[in-house]
Amino acid sequence: MTDLTTLGIAEAGRLMARGELTSTALTEAFLKRVELVDHKIASYITVTADLARSAAKQADMEMSGGLRRGPMHGIPVGLKDIYETAGVRTTGHSHLKLDYVPAIDAETVRRLKDAGAVILGKLGTHEFANGAMTPDQPFPAVLNPWNTKYQPGGSSSGSGAAIAAHLCMGAMGSDTGGSIRNPAGYCGTAGIKPTYGLVSRCGIFPLAFSLDTAGPMAWTVEDCALMLDVLAGYDPNDQGSAKTAKVDYGAAAHRPIKGLRIALARSWYDHGVTPDMKKGIDEAVRVLKDQGAAVEDVVFPDLWDYHICGRIIITTEAHAIHRQEVIETPQKFGYTTRRRFQLGAFITAEQYISALRFRRKLTQDTRAAMRGYDLIMTANQWGAPEAFGEPQPIFHFLDKPSLTMPFNVTGQPALTVCCGFGSDGFPLSFQLAGRAFDEASVLAAGAAYERTTTWRSHRPKL
Repeated sequence: MTDLTTLGIAEAGRLMARGELTSTALTEAFLKRVELVDHKIASYITVTADLARSAAKQADMEMSGGLRRGPMHGIPVGLKDIYETAGVRTTGHSHLKLDYVPAIDAETVRRLKDAGAVILGKLGTHEFANGAMTPDQPFPAVLNPWNTKYQPGGSSSGSGAAIAAHLCMGAMGSDTGGSIRNPAGYCGTAGIKPTYGLVSRCGIFPLAFSLDTAGPMAWTVEDCALMLDVLAGYDPNDQGSAKTAKVDYGAAAHRPIKGLRIALARSWYDHGVTPDMKKGIDEAVRVLKDQGAAVEDVVFPDLWDYHICGRIIITTEAHAIHRQEVIETPQKFGYTTRRRFQLGAFITAEQYISALRFRRKLTQDTRAAMRGYDLIMTANQWGAPEAFGEPQPIFHFLDKPSLTMPFNVTGQPALTVCCGFGSDGFPLSFQLAGRAFDEASVLAAGAAYERTTTWRSHRPKL
């Protein structure tokens, strides 16, 4: 008998549309697995079992009556615990928000509910999406389901871990410097950071206003596309929201990629990634070429330039957002979060403005390097995740440049795709980035790669 929790969103949706599966059965399977397994990885902060059962029952009544809201109807998902949820506490994984219960849903949560999705609960994160998981925080650290001695990546740590461990079918993450793509890479899931402005951030705890991006994570690229179909769209309450034409991302995930031109940013990772990662990406290039895509090496601006530019902007804007709390109640933050927020006090206005101007230049230079190409391809992470240890490094981002940061700086859509497993058992992943608001091409290439490979059949054993 098929384990319902290993179904993908697309497959489960088809079964429910044919009347061969109910949302109630699917939801109960996930709630049971959360109860049996999640204590091993601590991906959930709050499980909303009663609300999930009620939503599943409502979905079944609607579908049995002939109302089909779409492919997300009846699908159990989780939310990173920086998404506000009406009547359900939203903690940000912080002592400062332990008792915070919002009155209304974040816009993205509202859209998921309107599409008939079932919310299973709230998932662990790094404190306010910026710190690290340290013992002085109110909830246990989320563990990597491939090896619980290692970190799952952040800050959407609970989202990545829960999806990999099939404790939800999809989850919402946020990405300011790579916080969707890092856990997606380390946990072996798919995850897309949409173009800045495509998905509303209204009702999501902010980190850096000019970089924050909300987006979906799921086991497959196609499932991310189906979630994005629900999430994308203008929101007048988000000052960064963009008015764009409606796109069928689910259909785009089935496009052929013959003739697609991909610029390989090999220089960003060639001398830093593990041999396993390099081999995995080389093999992914071959797979994409076999499907008719052209993949060629292209030189882009130096990776450190993007990294430093993005870090100055994040650090400055995060300090501005949390300055008052850091001054008045510093003891309520985890020590890593506090120190990272405090660092922003030492960045001058001149340095911040220079970073914003440099961001514009990097965006222009990236666009120029992409001329004649549809996508950029590069590594997602350097290698295996870090092992848990104390004390954790406070300013870990000073050691190596981030492979995900370039596309936060430029605002481009970027997708993480699993491309195998290393000799250490951890997932290998690459990124595909596209032109602004061309998520369709990004998803088409990622889904085409997945259809031709077998990695989606490999799950962690807990």
